[in-house]
Amino acid sequence: MKADLITNVSHDLKTPLTSIINYVDLLKRENITQQPIKEYIEILDSKSRRLKDLTEDLVEASRASSGNLTLEKNEINFVELAVQVAGTYQEKYDQKKLNIVFNTEEDVMMILADGRRMYRVLDNLFNNACKYSMEGSRVYVDMYSGIDKACFVMKNVSKAPLNISAEELTQRFVRGDSARSTEGSGLGLSIARSLVELHGGKFDIYLDGDLFKVMITMDLISKKEEETAEHLTAEENQNMI
Repeated sequence: MKADLITNVSHDLKTPLTSIINYVDLLKRENITQQPIKEYIEILDSKSRRLKDLTEDLVEASRASSGNLTLEKNEINFVELAVQVAGTYQEKYDQKKLNIVFNTEEDVMMILADGRRMYRVLDNLFNNACKYSMEGSRVYVDMYSGIDKACFVMKNVSKAPLNISAEELTQRFVRGDSARSTEGSGLGLSIARSLVELHGGKFDIYLDGDLFKVMITMDLISKKEEETAEHLTAEENQNMI
């Protein structure tokens, strides 16, 4: 009921919000040069889009935590997905003089997951590290596999004290410290954890002083499962022919 309420209210908010965003876009096309009117329009544009992101994050967090999501699972190369997300943040990391150190034992770690949702998980983690890492430091990403598990580990040093427990950090609307002035929703880690757990994986956070470490553990697709999937695909192709 709570998830439905949040979804319905958020939907009702989106309608007027979309109108505001559209009219702000129309104002931007007028090439207004007068100050401070131009500044007012820029602020309206920034805040309306931020409100849109917050509304979407709220719906996503509610649906993910309640399990009210339908996953479209496919075979995904976990390593390739992580490299892809890391690449989209390279420019932002360069601006903050952050260096991504990517280490992996294997180039291929196949998991069964919803690609769009897992992309969201990794995107939230890389975004979180970009916002809160100490400038000029390194962000370590390690990927390795066990007998039947694929692991993703990210470590970074926080630019501000982590005066909070790991469990509290994954609760909704919570940030690592009261001094943070970024405009995050505080939902990123909560959404990431809920989505991973919805896939049957594990999402763990470890704090050691100013060191932040997050670990995602997913089930690897076994060789037997891969062979079965390949066999089924071959049969489907044959039937199509």
